[in-house]
Amino acid sequence: MTQSLVSRLMPFAIALRGSKPRYASAEKTRARVAALRARPASWSPPTSVEAIETTVNGWPVYTVGNPAAQARAVYLHGGANIYEIDKRHWALVAELAAAASMRIDVPIYPLAPISTAGPIIEAVADLVTSIGATTVLGDSAGGGMSLATAMVLRDRGEPPVRVIMISPSLDLTFGDPKVAELAKIDPWLDIPGAAAAAELYRGGLPLTDPRVSSIFGSLDGLGELAIFVGTRDMLYADALRLHSLAAAAGHPLEFHEVEGMIHVYPLLPIPEAKVARRRIAELLAL
Repeated sequence: MTQSLVSRLMPFAIALRGSKPRYASAEKTRARVAALRARPASWSPPTSVEAIETTVNGWPVYTVGNPAAQARAVYLHGGANIYEIDKRHWALVAELAAAASMRIDVPIYPLAPISTAGPIIEAVADLVTSIGATTVLGDSAGGGMSLATAMVLRDRGEPPVRVIMISPSLDLTFGDPKVAELAKIDPWLDIPGAAAAAELYRGGLPLTDPRVSSIFGSLDGLGELAIFVGTRDMLYADALRLHSLAAAAGHPLEFHEVEGMIHVYPLLPIPEAKVARRRIAELLAL
């Protein structure tokens, strides 16, 4: 498939937004977090998205989709565990819920350092069990959290869930040499800021704890996995490693790799994203 013109222009648009400098400095990232915790961003869905708000164990949880639908999924938004859900995430959830004829529950989990990996992942697992969700999906940080949640559910003896990951952040050590190589061509992410965010998110856990970096957990007993990732994404390295681990273990993983795509490309206004979203909706409907 030939890369579309609009997707070739997307790295320039991202660069103009100034996203890369935010991640290029640990100091800037920590300062940004302090500012956001002092004046939190809104998490409410836009008026274009119909959602029912409830409170579950102290968290706001929004349900999007047909209230009569039996099938349910939990969506975990990205943002390096320090940024709040935004309009792109809400648009994705609304589109997927409609296309798959299901309900998608969106927990507004507390951001680091207000809360950290251990209690957040345990609470998400509680939510999945309480509503009977059969799929957990997420983008970026939320993708890694989705896999971590599935591992906690497995360890509790719960039925396996499907996990769908968009550009997942799976290894918060960022120790793979390929990450540093990819960071040079990634117009969005960089290691210093991502590592600073990881330090805030891990709390008292080691970075290699599977609740923090899910790539260090076992795939045994998990449900089917799917990954959507581009090759111009720093986190492509994580996706490749998980792909290799799943292949070696004989674990089912549907791997969608698109040449030239940047971080979380399925959320972007480009033709390649429509293809990815169509397949994600199909997986949700299974």
